[in-house]
Amino acid sequence: MWGGNPIPVQWIWRNPEGDFSKQEILPVDQPSKGVRIRMFLMKKIVSRFLFPLPLSLEFLIVGLLLLWFTRRQRTGKALVTCGVMLLVGLSNAFTPNALLRPLEHRYPALVVHSGAGNPPVAFIAVLGGWADNDPDVPVTSHVSPDLMVRLIEGVRLHREIPATKLILSGDSDSAEEMAKMAEALGVNAEDIVPLSRPRDTEEESQQIAPIVGPHPFILVTSASHMPRAMGLFKKRGLQPIAAPTDYLAPRHRLESDDLFPDGFKLFKSQIAFYEYLGLAWETLRGKI
Repeated sequence: MWGGNPIPVQWIWRNPEGDFSKQEILPVDQPSKGVRIRMFLMKKIVSRFLFPLPLSLEFLIVGLLLLWFTRRQRTGKALVTCGVMLLVGLSNAFTPNALLRPLEHRYPALVVHSGAGNPPVAFIAVLGGWADNDPDVPVTSHVSPDLMVRLIEGVRLHREIPATKLILSGDSDSAEEMAKMAEALGVNAEDIVPLSRPRDTEEESQQIAPIVGPHPFILVTSASHMPRAMGLFKKRGLQPIAAPTDYLAPRHRLESDDLFPDGFKLFKSQIAFYEYLGLAWETLRGKI
């Protein structure tokens, strides 16, 4: 049931002593550094102009410029109207929830029980996010709320499934702070495999691949991010078992606050835009 074909290894893991803390991952057949930087900048910067708030402001600013400094009044009014409608439409409860639910419910929540009946896995991979190492705040404030939820879910699964190791990936700050938080939550240091070099989900799949090999493993990330993450990992020939968490669009009855726009709802729309843009980008590149 959990079998599969060997993975196409893109990275080489050198660790003769079996000590995960001393791992060295070497790139094979990767694009040049300049190409990687350009692609990274395009993804991380250019895409921001398509996020809900910047996109709304772009319509509003261009429209106002046309209204104030040109005779193209009808075009200016149309652009301002579009900007306002975008801003209002994407900051209420209905639009972001409608955008997020197809992403968040693509994979069901993973239910595990103490004892038998759980998937035969040796690793639980928790994908990274934003983190900081500010010495003036407690360790619980070093990771973003979504990353904290991912980590807690990974720790929960680690406790429910014996003899598993936690792979904590992300950039240097993310992996380090996640490891500190995991130890604070009672995880033994020898059960933690930190990966501090990945900058995005694709690089996480590259570096996790040689650790888990052709065997199934549990993949923990935010529910909205899970479709893109599963696509990237499966494309590499891996056997991830989805464990989504950090749901932003739960099903609940209509409340009075749902009728009014606010910043958090706009943030939820931004998360949805980010994931749909990411899915489109990776599909165009043939990565999923």
